Amino acid sequence: MIKIKSQKQIEKMQEAGRLLASCHRELSKLVIPGTTTFKIDQFVESFLTAHGAKAAQKGYMGYPFATCASVNDEVCHGLPNKNALRDGDIVTIDFVVNLNGWLADSAWSYEVGKVSKKSRALLATTKQALYKGIEQARVGNRIGDIGHAIQSYAENKGYSIVREFIGHGIGRSIHEEPQVHHVGERNTGITLKEGMVITIEPILNGGRPHVSLLEDGWTAVTYDGSLSAQYEHTVAITKEGPIILTEQA
Repeated sequence: MIKIKSQKQIEKMQEAGRLLASCHRELSKLVIPGTTTFKIDQFVESFLTAHGAKAAQKGYMGYPFATCASVNDEVCHGLPNKNALRDGDIVTIDFVVNLNGWLADSAWSYEVGKVSKKSRALLATTKQALYKGIEQARVGNRIGDIGHAIQSYAENKGYSIVREFIGHGIGRSIHEEPQVHHVGERNTGITLKEGMVITIEPILNGGRPHVSLLEDGWTAVTYDGSLSAQYEHTVAITKEGPIILTEQA
């Protein structure tokens, strides 16, 4: 069942989203050669705690960390570790904030030091694909319009889209209905209504879309070893248009 949020509830989620965006801004200063994703994870958890919030995905379905940290060919759900990030890496940091019982979810991919033109192009296209999807998150449109916009843009640029991991509704729980696919056909799927809050979180690969799961049971990687990137926002559907809740004011 899709849970419609009131304006006041959306405002509470936006408070969580702005805190999340602020945390991303601060952690970006740590994304340099030589640091570790474990250090970034510790920073995020401490930052949220200091601001009266919790890292919602820590403990969710047994997940042991505050963040997911996926490097290079890691598609998503990478476990933070003490391996030093290297010049030229790309890393996606994804986490969910719980502030006073309301959640917000956002992922950003970062350049580590000086990256290749190939890596920079992947990141730029993935970010733009996210915003193409957000543009379609309007009352009266359908879920398929979001996926179609993302798929059309990304594939025209020569990238593939991971199918296994999708967006979702969000509110007091991390995963609510509806499912938000990043591929699709126009005018298909459920109709978007005022008060729905969803995540849109496309993952683009530099090679083929296929993924495999590592032995840790969490980390998904590209099957062909190609680079992968992800950007994600939490978005409210309103009569004025889509509102990105995970941006700073």
